[in-house]
Amino acid sequence: MVDESESRAVSSARTYEVRTYGCQMNVHDSERLSGLLEGAGYLRWDPEQADSADVVVFNTCAVRENADNKLYGNLGHLAPIKAGRPGMQIAVGGCLAQKDRDTITSKAPWVDVVFGTHNIGSLPVLLERARVAEEAQVEILESLEVFPSTLPTRRESPYAAWVSVSVGCNNTCTFCIVPSLRGKEKDRRPGEILAEIEALVAEGVSEITLLGQNVNAYGVEFGDRQAFSQLLRACGAIEGLERIRFTSPHPAEFTDDVIAAMAETPTVMPSLHMPLQSGSSAVLKAMRRSYRKQRFLDIIQKVKAAIPDAAITTDIIVGFPGETDADFEETLDVVRRSRFSGAFTFQYSKRPGTPAATMDDQVAPEVVAERYQRLVKLQNQISWEENQAQEGRTLDVMVAEGEGRRDASTGRLSGRAPDNRLVHFSVAGAEGIRPGDVATVTITRGAPHYLEADGAVLAVRRTRAGDAWERRQGAPQDARPVVGLGLPTVGVPAPLPAAPACG
Repeated sequence: MVDESESRAVSSARTYEVRTYGCQMNVHDSERLSGLLEGAGYLRWDPEQADSADVVVFNTCAVRENADNKLYGNLGHLAPIKAGRPGMQIAVGGCLAQKDRDTITSKAPWVDVVFGTHNIGSLPVLLERARVAEEAQVEILESLEVFPSTLPTRRESPYAAWVSVSVGCNNTCTFCIVPSLRGKEKDRRPGEILAEIEALVAEGVSEITLLGQNVNAYGVEFGDRQAFSQLLRACGAIEGLERIRFTSPHPAEFTDDVIAAMAETPTVMPSLHMPLQSGSSAVLKAMRRSYRKQRFLDIIQKVKAAIPDAAITTDIIVGFPGETDADFEETLDVVRRSRFSGAFTFQYSKRPGTPAATMDDQVAPEVVAERYQRLVKLQNQISWEENQAQEGRTLDVMVAEGEGRRDASTGRLSGRAPDNRLVHFSVAGAEGIRPGDVATVTITRGAPHYLEADGAVLAVRRTRAGDAWERRQGAPQDARPVVGLGLPTVGVPAPLPAAPACG
């Protein structure tokens, strides 16, 4: 274990870049890695000032297909750059580092630091140790010693933030390697979570997303089965907090008290990500998902009855070992009946280290691909119809930064509706509006993956979050806030990557 008394001194001129792959947990961990590095004196790399950062950190994922090949390809690209740049360092962390600890430095000997999911706080010291010793430093802990939320955090923007309620997972899904890499579930105490949220709100944050590998299992460590619904209600009582979301829950532990808390707490948004994985009870059993088709459909029915405007998204794996044509038809049946607003869909592929990788009856790739195309076609049609049903509705849209790639060319702004649908809206009547502010618009068109509002903005509400965004723009990069001890100042989760948290 790194000795905390070791020197952390670095040149104030040294810069860093963090490259993130995978789920929301990794996105949030990267905020902490950035906070740690800035706390140690590094500056965020500006590509306009230099071709490469002095320190490049890869925060890796072991769930994505060919994750290792992509990592080594990126490392190979950096090798000649590092060779021509004395003092440059490369670090590899995250789930793939936890899994492949013994192979990274042998395959890529120019890597300086390898660290795991349980010791991200060691990164600055390991970098300094590698620099002084002039040899690679590898530190992988088998269990969490310090909850990550106690570490410094560099939040990316001021209007929304991730807040971890737990880390790790107690499930044993046969397709997933994450529990073995992030460990058993560890829960934060409610007071710590609420204190972090209150600190964020005090700095202008108006939306938080409660984050956990299996978020609605929160409380298992201290034996309170209704802890998550109680936490939602407590968050709803925080003055100034306008929007509460959470991800990702598990159907087996999604209880009626959580549905009631969602329906009865105005600031809990009408959006829900509920991973299905398969509509076949036989496949769910083989996946060790601990719920069955009818249980899942019952949850969807209860949520829609209690929250009629709820938008529900999901995850689906196609071609799990042993999946028959009849099993796949069961999945299509659940998709038709659930009317998901969107879905993350995946073709099953083997993940080394998972039980499913050695199962018999692996489905032929061409069969998986054909089923996948049928599923995507069906879900895209449903998503389009569900979005068309939004036409004519008047919605309050929280203006976002960076979510509308064509905003400049189309003369629009973009943001999120309460149900988390992406809305592109006209700038007419929105003069002076800022990210974090709220625009009231009428939806004129539902596209397959977003909504449009091409009429004039009906109203603009300037918010404390918008004020915080404006203050951030006036601050030099090295003066932007990094606060430790579980009390981060401001932040926003980046737009969700195209992979959900394990669920």
